[in-house]
Amino acid sequence: MEKHDKIFVAGHRGMVGSAIVRRLQTEGYTNLVLRTSKELDLRDQTAVTDFFANERPEYVFLAAAKVGGIMANNTYRADFLYENLQIQNNVIHNAYLTGVKKLMFLGSSCIYPKMASQPLQEESLLTGTLEETNEPYAIAKIAGIKMCESYRRQYGCNFIAVMPTNLYGPNDNYDLQNSHVLPAMIRKFHEAKINDKAIVELWGTGAPLREFLHADDLADACLFLMQNYDEEPFLNIGVGIDISIKNLAELIQQIVGYEGGIEWNTSKPNGTPRKLMDVSKLHNMGWKHQYSLENGIKAAYQDFLSKEVEYSV
Repeated sequence: MEKHDKIFVAGHRGMVGSAIVRRLQTEGYTNLVLRTSKELDLRDQTAVTDFFANERPEYVFLAAAKVGGIMANNTYRADFLYENLQIQNNVIHNAYLTGVKKLMFLGSSCIYPKMASQPLQEESLLTGTLEETNEPYAIAKIAGIKMCESYRRQYGCNFIAVMPTNLYGPNDNYDLQNSHVLPAMIRKFHEAKINDKAIVELWGTGAPLREFLHADDLADACLFLMQNYDEEPFLNIGVGIDISIKNLAELIQQIVGYEGGIEWNTSKPNGTPRKLMDVSKLHNMGWKHQYSLENGIKAAYQDFLSKEVEYSV
């Protein structure tokens, strides 16, 4: 990509899309095409077709998606499947129709089988049963991977796919009904601190292991791969290190400064026992993350505090 090339970042207001925009702007890319969901509903086939026909972007980062944690994924199963398929179908197909030079599709580590061997290698895709609570979302993301592969094979499109691990960072979603585990914990511990609550209740047993990547590190990896990777196989993006949910909770509790106790509601689901990404292929290409988990959470907590009024109860 050249600095003046027209680049469409789909989902630029979300945590991932906004991080990509910041990274591009830092590197001097000036011709960014950005649309809010009100300006362009990516689920609307006609609207997306018209947008691509009129704007003719040369590069596309497809970071737009309907996302959420265990509760949202398990409750709004049809919405997660339908809306994500619509977004992907419309953007990827119109990128082909209008001759986009390169497209990056961002998926999720939930594409892997629930009991896949750890760390999760790219070759494990479609080798087993998915985690039940987020199966519809995972199926949509798998379809996105296969669309990139298929448009490459049939039409020669330079469409690539990447699978980030669990993400956190600026512009995260702290809504307790729809957020992921790390931002939800930040909000729960903060509100417990300011309200002098003796106990914070968390879901599950705390035993599952998870890997966390700062959104700015993901954006850096995405730009690196757009500049250096043109192959069909999708790539994992992560840190290659995991932590138990229990230890994560204790780390966030310490950073937030909450001095009460933690109660684990074992009647609630744990989700997948472990999700650690094998990032050896990406590391061998020369890329590695910069944020430690502790420093990243400190930065995320400051981001939450800057938006606290939005989530006040």
